[in-house]
Amino acid sequence: MSYGELLHSCYQVLLTGLALTMKMTAFSLIFAIILGMISCFFSISRFRVLRAISRIYVDVIRGTPLLIQAFFLYFGLTRALNFRMDANTASIIALSLNAGAYLSEIFRGGINAVDKGQMEAARSLGMPYGSAMGKVILPQAIRIVIPSVVNQFIITLKDTSILSAIGMMELTQQGKLIVARNMRSFEIYGTIAIMYLIVITILSRILKIVEKRLNNE
Repeated sequence: MSYGELLHSCYQVLLTGLALTMKMTAFSLIFAIILGMISCFFSISRFRVLRAISRIYVDVIRGTPLLIQAFFLYFGLTRALNFRMDANTASIIALSLNAGAYLSEIFRGGINAVDKGQMEAARSLGMPYGSAMGKVILPQAIRIVIPSVVNQFIITLKDTSILSAIGMMELTQQGKLIVARNMRSFEIYGTIAIMYLIVITILSRILKIVEKRLNNE
């Protein structure tokens, strides 16, 4: 079987896996941004308990591999609590928790990078802390963190391939099943690598355009 015939016989399966990869990445990043913002605000809170919660969350997630986190959720936690969780749900939770911890530190760094005088000036004008944070600090912090956030988005997309280990039927897992049937690992994994490269390159270009527009506003 030629490469063209091989590709024709499995391209729909690979595209299905790619679609699931993109879907999982999108959902995970939405939840990760929410988790990251919550953890970030906890980390700069005046309350010690909230700061401790954020620090424990960030340290645990950043100090353990994503694969172990996925195994813990999918195999360990479900067995300990005696309930079932499908691979897609476990994957989204694992990716969200993982990316959220990194985004938390990115957001915190962005907020800390804004000149403290900006907050003092806003408060001196009578703005409440929440309004000053939302209208003065956060807009500046967002511009600072955009490159790091874009990089984290790309990392999360690539990390979906790790979760094929728990059976998520994303692009890499679909490739594994195809290789198991025809043993054409060079062609299939090469094709998958090219698919990832194309998608990530396109997303990088789009995100850079968005970044430039935001910085020019």
